[in-house]
Amino acid sequence: MNNLLETPIEYLKGVGPQRGDLLRKEMGIFKYGDLINLYPNRYIDRTRYYKINELQDTTAEVQVVGKIIHLKTVEFAKGKSRLVATFTDDTGQMELVWFQGQKWIRESVKLNIPYVVFGKTNSFNTMFSMAHPEMELLTEHEQNLRSAMQPVYPSTEKLVQRGITNKAVNKMMMQLFTETQALFTETLPGYILEELKLIPKNAALFNIHFPKSQELLLKAQFRLKFEELFFIQLQLITKNLIRKHKIKGHPFDKVGVNFTEFYNHHLPFDLTGAQKKVLREIRNDLGSNAQMNRLLQGDVGSGKTIVALMSMLLALDNGFQSCLMAPTEILANQHFYGITELAKPLNLNIKLLTGSTKTKERNIIHEELENGSLDILIGTHALLEDKVQFKNLGFAIIDEQHRFGVEQRSKLWKKNDIPPHILVMTATPIPRTLAMSLYGDLDISIIDELPPGRKPIQTVHRYDSNRLKVWRFLKDEIAKGRQIYIVYPLIQESEKMDYKDLMDGYEGISRDFPLPQYAVSIVHGKMKAAEKDAEMKRFSEGKTNIMVATTVIEVGVNVPNASVMIIESAERFGLSQLHQLRGRVGRGAEQSYCILMTGQKLSHDSKTRMETMVRTNDGFEIAEVDLKLRGPGDIMGKQQSGVLNLQIADLVKDKEILLLARHHALKLLKEDASMEKPEHQTLRRVFIELSKKKNIWNYIS
Repeated sequence: MNNLLETPIEYLKGVGPQRGDLLRKEMGIFKYGDLINLYPNRYIDRTRYYKINELQDTTAEVQVVGKIIHLKTVEFAKGKSRLVATFTDDTGQMELVWFQGQKWIRESVKLNIPYVVFGKTNSFNTMFSMAHPEMELLTEHEQNLRSAMQPVYPSTEKLVQRGITNKAVNKMMMQLFTETQALFTETLPGYILEELKLIPKNAALFNIHFPKSQELLLKAQFRLKFEELFFIQLQLITKNLIRKHKIKGHPFDKVGVNFTEFYNHHLPFDLTGAQKKVLREIRNDLGSNAQMNRLLQGDVGSGKTIVALMSMLLALDNGFQSCLMAPTEILANQHFYGITELAKPLNLNIKLLTGSTKTKERNIIHEELENGSLDILIGTHALLEDKVQFKNLGFAIIDEQHRFGVEQRSKLWKKNDIPPHILVMTATPIPRTLAMSLYGDLDISIIDELPPGRKPIQTVHRYDSNRLKVWRFLKDEIAKGRQIYIVYPLIQESEKMDYKDLMDGYEGISRDFPLPQYAVSIVHGKMKAAEKDAEMKRFSEGKTNIMVATTVIEVGVNVPNASVMIIESAERFGLSQLHQLRGRVGRGAEQSYCILMTGQKLSHDSKTRMETMVRTNDGFEIAEVDLKLRGPGDIMGKQQSGVLNLQIADLVKDKEILLLARHHALKLLKEDASMEKPEHQTLRRVFIELSKKKNIWNYIS
């Protein structure tokens, strides 16, 4: 049966070459199987037939049974007319109106014969009218393969313009079910269907397109969502298992002098319980024969850098080089200074390679990498250039990996015959459901406590009308010797306006905090790199009290003495950005503050964002709220947004189904990793088919 699903879509009766071409280009529908998996967005309840005297002013679509008793053309402007039909039932009358296609309607409509009309109604002087209704003779309406709940399919403007309306798609779907006799192969093992009381594949597909009732629709949705997530989890977990068995890593079996010397004598502070736990997980991975692929999540300031350095020291103790790749020069510089400072007592050879590195310095780096005298290389995309060849790269760290494309990451792998161990770090907390789907083939470690002595940042929301009070508070903080960030939004689309806001703000602040008592720095994207660095330096050396900036400071500035972060027009920032900006303060032992400034008028989502920021400092909780507000696509950014083009499941709403699917996938693979058992034969076939597709999950890690 399933071979039939491979049939090109143009062979379906009623499609043909032209429509087939449109469906391919607009919706990615190439064959019968793709059409079956085009699931409706929503359903219109057509169980109810209204009488004309029951109609009300709502935006809902309704259906009415009645007869057309009269047709007339009404001129309403120069050269413009509409066709109006008087439609009656036993309770009253209403009008049906057409502005287009009048000739065709006039010729095809039959008077005094029962029709079912469907559409949105408008009322004028107590008379209801329906424009461009869907119409069907009552006799045909009763015979059609249709359901009480009418599906509304995803579409595009082009499809509708070219006549492939929802009704047309509905017709194609009916034709497809007629041609295939609705015999779809069951894909899940019987024992899972029984245990979870899932309806069979056949019934699920039929009821997703032509639901007989609300209850059957819910069962169909549950079954298909479970199946989709179950196969993704099977793929991800299998990938992880295969990598652990097949891809050999360098075993780092000894803990040598660099690691112990640093741990015993040079740690700047005691490690937190969370840092120790993560280091244990990394050491276990490195000690096994498999290649490590681990995701390390931790909020801004949770101490990921020290974990990174200690892991690199383990590599060094086993005779291997390490590298750390960051998405921007600012971030690469920050890592370089942080790690060099920490490792100073160990006399290691650590170098920085970015787009700005001079040729002479580059040549030295290339030479030292190849002869093995360079221990740790930190840098940006520059590390991926073909010229950069290591003698023996054993450990690679990628910071904020969602900002690198997949091909870029795989280049790092190919620097050696045996791929290096990989540690991916992110300060963007990823909600658990997203992490399980996007990084389900990575092992995940989390640093979920801040270093001792750090006080939680106090966050408040203030309206622009409270500005005088806020400024008074800033003057008190400066008097205590503290420094302040004031950040303005900068969004590409409205760059000119934002730049003006920033400059107006800067001038206002310079007036309110005048020289010589106060000094104000400014940093924005239009400045040259050298000017930016000079301003940043003045601020970090304490020569200026206030740093006015656009979001360039989101990453890469570490000034422990800065204790107040003011975010202007905070309603224009996303939650994760607000949280990242807040993490720029609170790096010293003093109490720090984050003040969110907004206008009076806030949308519902903006209010939710402000309330969430004020309520919690927990990045994971914030990420969960962010996921609910924005959906998975936006959170992962451009490179990864196509990653989860799920057909029916939704990572936000179907969290429970995802957990259930992962649980059953793990259980199945534990008992039968190669899916060889008789009851897993079909499952295995489907699994192999899916793995061939260049779909999402083959590109994730």
